[in-house]
Amino acid sequence: MIENNPDPMLPEIFEVKRLQRETADTFTLELTRPGGAAEFSFAPGQFNMLYAFGRGEAPISISGAPARSDTLVHTVRNVGNVTRAICKSRPGAKLGVRGPFGAPWPVAEMAGQDVVIVAGGLGLAPLRPAIYHFLEHRADYGNFELIYGARTPADLLYRRELERWRGRFDFRVHATVDTAGADWRGGVGVVTTVIPRARFDPANTIALVCGPQLMMRYTVMELLGRGLTPAQIYVSMERHMKCGLGLCGHCQWGPFFVCKDGPVFRYDTVKDWFERREV
Repeated sequence: MIENNPDPMLPEIFEVKRLQRETADTFTLELTRPGGAAEFSFAPGQFNMLYAFGRGEAPISISGAPARSDTLVHTVRNVGNVTRAICKSRPGAKLGVRGPFGAPWPVAEMAGQDVVIVAGGLGLAPLRPAIYHFLEHRADYGNFELIYGARTPADLLYRRELERWRGRFDFRVHATVDTAGADWRGGVGVVTTVIPRARFDPANTIALVCGPQLMMRYTVMELLGRGLTPAQIYVSMERHMKCGLGLCGHCQWGPFFVCKDGPVFRYDTVKDWFERREV
């Protein structure tokens, strides 16, 4: 939890330090405690509840670097009243923050193994802290492949950062889009078409997957086809989270509460529920 906030249901006031447009409807916010008060920490894959005063709150994955303990970073898509108010915030505006909540990506347990990250659309945001961790501790991991897909080039998040990552020699970045014009020099096609070209040892690999559920379903099938077992695949689920503590029941998913038991799940533990479209 954020230090100095003993009540997990009580939002703490943070100030918008910076707002950056990522796409036509998606923004990245940097938040700090007013006056630069005490530091805080989180694990890659966790989320916060962001509260827009007079509107309500919404669960938003933390998308910044875990090593930066003075700034909270969230990438938010404008899809409703609460997120619209958050996206309209300007530097100096105040937002409430509860968290961090949820089960993280197993980055420490992955040491010594190959890493495959598959992200679709906004799904890159919850995976970004894990990417930062792997790059900061690059010598602790084997081959590292990032596969990221979006509908069009204009829908890609963190484009400048993606370009910097693609210039590195210690991991491979594959950016692909569903459709593009003649000026696009990356791949065209859904993310599953890239997985056969990824370099990893199926016996010694962990895959992290986040994106629309249909995309994750086909990605898991492709990874299983490459020789991974269900226990080597982790997925991030975000379903109607309201309280962050498993109290309200809005995010119940079979026997699980996504906000408390997830949002990161090892695939073999949720396989039966993951494949039920009506749940």
